[in-house]
Amino acid sequence: MDEIKRIDRVQDYNEYIGVDTLHPLVSVIKFNEIPAVISYKMYLGIYAVFLKNIKCGNITYGCQPYDYEDGTLVFVSPGQVYGIDSKGVSVKPSGYALVFHPDLIKGTSLGKNIKEYSFFSYETNEALHLSKKERRTIVDCLEKIAEEIEQNIDKHSKTLIVSNIELFLNYCMRFYDRQFITRSNENKDILMRFENLLDDYFKSGKAEQMGLPSVSWCAEQLFLSPNYFGDLIKKVTGNTALDYIQCKLIDEAKERIFDHSKTINDIAAGLGFKYQQHFTRLFKQKVGVTPNDYRTMK
Repeated sequence: MDEIKRIDRVQDYNEYIGVDTLHPLVSVIKFNEIPAVISYKMYLGIYAVFLKNIKCGNITYGCQPYDYEDGTLVFVSPGQVYGIDSKGVSVKPSGYALVFHPDLIKGTSLGKNIKEYSFFSYETNEALHLSKKERRTIVDCLEKIAEEIEQNIDKHSKTLIVSNIELFLNYCMRFYDRQFITRSNENKDILMRFENLLDDYFKSGKAEQMGLPSVSWCAEQLFLSPNYFGDLIKKVTGNTALDYIQCKLIDEAKERIFDHSKTINDIAAGLGFKYQQHFTRLFKQKVGVTPNDYRTMK
């Protein structure tokens, strides 16, 4: 799997797996209609969503392998490397792929809002696992898109195809929300690890050495993608990950402010701020008074 095939067009993908191109900018592939596969690795310049019905080897996404389950949706955005490694065993895949070029959605509401579908930036091990009922809904959407692609292209084609893709993605967003809720134990574990991570960051002096902890840094330490991590924290706590970090930071600041051996500038630096005025501004925004005023309240 060393060689990476570059896929910049829908036609490139169709030719690579051996299906006809019915529309230059979008394609729905039924995997049971293509030959068995062993391994491949490709750089995608297009959007892709893969629904796998059976286990067919280890997915690789970037450099990370992921052994995924039945009925899983994986989302890939342009610029990602995606592949399958079946460890030399020929496997007959089952499921669907939806691939579409960014040009398809330019000038549409979906094109304007595509970044709101943050799951395109999740890692593969943060894939969407479907119930049987959800899978039926997803397949219905894909079949509807395929049906429209098979029509003769006319002035309504783009609107109808894009509308159906948008509906499909909105269902995916709903099902991800469900997944965040039903995985409450795993989410609580992540939240506890996040809390411990921040405690250690401020107590150990890392903040003074490394600066303020970013959402991306925290996600990396927890082995999650920034988007998935941010969405998960929002679902679990009602606050963004950045708000959570800032609240933790302010709680720590409140404890340190009453140590009169340290100046406000010392406290700001110890919490990772380059400039005291940035600390003062955030503290007043969150608490309602400046650090100096808070210090005199005791």
